[in-house]
Amino acid sequence: MLAGALGDLMLGLLASCLSGLAVWLWQRGRHNRDLRLRMRVVGARPGDTCLIVMNNKYGAPGTTHHHDVQAMIEAAVVSRSLECEVEVVRSDDFRGSNGNRPEFCIGGPLGSNVRSAGHVAHTLPGVTFHPYTHPEHPLAFEAGGVLHRWRGGDEAYALLAKFTAPGGERPVILVCGQTALTNHAALYFLRRSYGRIADTVASTDRFCLLLKVPSIRTYGHQGVVLDRDLTDVAFTPGT
Repeated sequence: MLAGALGDLMLGLLASCLSGLAVWLWQRGRHNRDLRLRMRVVGARPGDTCLIVMNNKYGAPGTTHHHDVQAMIEAAVVSRSLECEVEVVRSDDFRGSNGNRPEFCIGGPLGSNVRSAGHVAHTLPGVTFHPYTHPEHPLAFEAGGVLHRWRGGDEAYALLAKFTAPGGERPVILVCGQTALTNHAALYFLRRSYGRIADTVASTDRFCLLLKVPSIRTYGHQGVVLDRDLTDVAFTPGT
């Protein structure tokens, strides 16, 4: 009887060990799949140094809006989740290629981030950014003949684009929001939506997504949603 009880105990322990091993292998496999997906979407690998290029608060050079700081933190969290180091520079002080460093460039091209302006002019000729002073469509994005308007505290947009810049070995993640809050929203979306991005775009090597932030007064940056894929028009002049 004692031998039978010991046998049952050993079988129970073995079953528990096998079950625990199966769960561990499944979790490890899931972690590795998630890591590969993040690496593919962001274009960074463990051991890289990710460069975060910070913008200026609109109309206040040398200062940074609270939401842009939060956007920087989101970019840093994405980088650290890929086991990358982080280097932060100001757009006014950085020139040249990002080389072998994946780059997060935060802020719009009109009076906020001069590096964004260069990226947009060279790489996104199919997108027009209307200035805040535009008499009819302040801060609107125009792509493919469609206007995406800024509606104050009610609704706003951001572009989230990925491409490789001249001289660069690693990609640029460009975030151009109509406001600092939408910059924050775009990087929040990136951190939480790798799978959605990969399922939407034809290639994770190069894409341009339009994100909408509706009901800002109610949901803030966390209400961000994917509006549409602009890749076909954003990288093509005159579309």
